[in-house]
Amino acid sequence: MSLLTLGCARNEVDSEELAGRLGEGGWELVDEGAEADVVVVNTCGFVEQAKKDSVDTLLAASDTGAKVVAVGCMAERYGKELADSLPEAAAVLGFDQYNDLAERLDDVLHGKPIESHVPVDRRTLLPITPVKRQDAKDAVQVPGHGWGPTKVQRRRLDDAPVAPLKIASGCDRRCSFCAIPSFRGAFVSRHPDEVVAEAMWLAENGVKELFLVSENSTSYGKDLPREQGALEQLLPRLASIPGVERVRVSYLQPAETKPSLVAAIAKTEKVANYFDMSFQHSSENVLRRMRRFGDTDSFLKLVWQIREHAPEAGIRSNFIVGFPGETEEDLAELERFLTEARLDAVGIFGYSDEDGTEAENLDGKLDADTIAERVQRIGNLVEELTSQRAEDRVGSEVVVLIEHEEDEESDCVGRAEHQAPEVDGECVVLGGEDLKRGDLVRCRVVDSEGVDLIVEVVAT
Repeated sequence: MSLLTLGCARNEVDSEELAGRLGEGGWELVDEGAEADVVVVNTCGFVEQAKKDSVDTLLAASDTGAKVVAVGCMAERYGKELADSLPEAAAVLGFDQYNDLAERLDDVLHGKPIESHVPVDRRTLLPITPVKRQDAKDAVQVPGHGWGPTKVQRRRLDDAPVAPLKIASGCDRRCSFCAIPSFRGAFVSRHPDEVVAEAMWLAENGVKELFLVSENSTSYGKDLPREQGALEQLLPRLASIPGVERVRVSYLQPAETKPSLVAAIAKTEKVANYFDMSFQHSSENVLRRMRRFGDTDSFLKLVWQIREHAPEAGIRSNFIVGFPGETEEDLAELERFLTEARLDAVGIFGYSDEDGTEAENLDGKLDADTIAERVQRIGNLVEELTSQRAEDRVGSEVVVLIEHEEDEESDCVGRAEHQAPEVDGECVVLGGEDLKRGDLVRCRVVDSEGVDLIVEVVAT
């Protein structure tokens, strides 16, 4: 059996849990590209391109002659509809079938028919009141919450020195453009002791950087007793684990980011000065239509607050342009924010309708050419601003986690504190021939290329 993963770091955690479950169920996992009887594809269903990539991967897997099973977000979101339109998949399974996935693969291998998953709004599966969810969550399959010494054990699918660590699942926000809560469910935190236990296991297996992931990390602990739950309380526990050298938090909601959390991230030793803020836009008009809070000035105030605590902090965000009703004035407001905020990394996405969302039925839709032009316009600005931000780091010192050793074909490459895996650029290390994967080394920035930094070793 082989396991292919698409999408975000949260899906990577889910795949490693599935690998543990399947291993306990007697299935042998082979490397990607090796011959396999069954290929499990952990799909992504976030945006149109991700869905297309998932279908293409399923079809390519089918072409190998293996039996193909779809799991993950797209399978959960569309279920039987996906199965009916994709007969190449032997089974389309939802989250509720993860517990007995090994048995389902046995059925697939022996040609037994499997009833396709029928989607439900997963927000309805847990109580509306957050504090009641902890007692109810064991009756609901929540991917990434099954790890523990007496439960299924996660199996690492690579030996990278960084690993995602899920602290919560689901989301209670109702952004008009987003369908994630409907198929990921209501927000529910993992118990801090469970998170710490998994972090210790990861550290024992060579992980130096913990990348905390969820749909909304700023909500962590709201469904736990006050003495147990708060990200500010969890971070020092994770940072104190032997072997852990860096803890990185992802996906913070600006409206929920309290000064105490900013201070905890900025001041806790071994917690990266890194703020992954979900701004999405800065025009108050657009944000209200998105069912979000904030505006340019309040967001700038948050950026100044972060940099007051940690001037060299990395701040990144994603933005949607071309949202229904977006005017030239709204776009100019976004340009003002980006110019003044000087973020380190920015993702720009053109708006597209998502099935079942409120925005799908909003008036003021922009045509595709206008959206594409705005994406190009803001993208060009972002490229210039983020390159300038990287140039400003020339002459400063950074601590780099080495991820790729130098060889005949590639340089020694790693990431500084302000750079998250895959999305925020990297550090190319000069004179790194003696460095090994997983080393942390102090370097001086000597040049930049776009958002990437060129650094040289000053101490090991």
